[in-house]
Amino acid sequence: MKQESLAQKVHIDAPLLLGILALSLIGYVVLYSASDQNMDLIIRRSIHVTTALVVMFAIAQIPPARLSGASLWFYLVSLGLLVMVLFFGEMGKGAQRWLGLGPFRFQPSELMKLALPMVIALHLSKDTPPPSVKKVFIVLLFIIAPVLLVAKQPDLGTAMLIAVSGFAVLFIAGMSWKLLAGFAVVALSSAPVIWNLMHDYQRNRVLTFLNPEQDPLGSGYHIIQSKIAIGSGGLYGKGWLNGTQSHLEFLPERSTDFIFAVFCEEFGLIGVLVLVSLYLFIIARGLYISLLAQHLYGKLLGVGVIAGFFVYIAVNMGMVSGQLPVVGIPLPLISHGGTSMMTIMAGFGILMAVHTHRRLLSN
Repeated sequence: MKQESLAQKVHIDAPLLLGILALSLIGYVVLYSASDQNMDLIIRRSIHVTTALVVMFAIAQIPPARLSGASLWFYLVSLGLLVMVLFFGEMGKGAQRWLGLGPFRFQPSELMKLALPMVIALHLSKDTPPPSVKKVFIVLLFIIAPVLLVAKQPDLGTAMLIAVSGFAVLFIAGMSWKLLAGFAVVALSSAPVIWNLMHDYQRNRVLTFLNPEQDPLGSGYHIIQSKIAIGSGGLYGKGWLNGTQSHLEFLPERSTDFIFAVFCEEFGLIGVLVLVSLYLFIIARGLYISLLAQHLYGKLLGVGVIAGFFVYIAVNMGMVSGQLPVVGIPLPLISHGGTSMMTIMAGFGILMAVHTHRRLLSN
């Protein structure tokens, strides 16, 4: 029997942890500049990072079999909390997304980003792939319920993330390409209905995405300033703390949703390549862990977690660079914000649990 390493004993995957810490360090560097060297914000971020790491380590200790047993209950509790938001939710930035627990507030939609892939992985892992039409229909019900509740808040960005994490599990389970094509046709044909159901500001975001120059001082201001910041970075960037778009306050939401534009302006194309390489390393490591999982539940859940992480990155970079409509999606491990960081780190804890417990069983 092989002797366990320290990382195995504490259920930590060292390569994944190093990638996470590297991105978190970059987050400190960029946030310090984006916030005009605001140490209060850095201290709050330190609290968020420390708490999130503790959550990650704690979840990594849970064997996948226990995660599987808790999946349905976790989903039902998360769904119940989303229903509570409709009746008792607190308003924030024009949306009713928060529940209060004394002095603390949290978004139940963040819990659903993990609960949905967990319950779908549980449902699909009971039989040999590919899933039957009946199972696919049940999975669709699992997906539709939280997506509609989150879209009602309204929060289309998070609703999209939840849906993608669910469909990623379904896809990796071997869903028929015919069914997938059918879903795509239904989605495209329902676009006019969805357009009519959208709020005015949501339709305006889509129109602004198509032509931001039609209102350069109004709805198009955010994306125009963001693209100026990205383009002005050039190959090597203007240097740390030297970004003009952010420090002269042309760039809005520069410490949260648009922090990628700050990074591009100060570190240029070379910095972006380093950042993207780190993200790709974490994604590749997550997929590697998922493929090596001993049980189908771990494989499906791991892919669902890493798919959600990928969509976070793609949507944020896409909207900041003008390739996607603007939605409230932060850049993972870089943007300021505690709730999304907790969810992301909890997902990494699940990946570590799947990997390190697999190693223990194989020794």
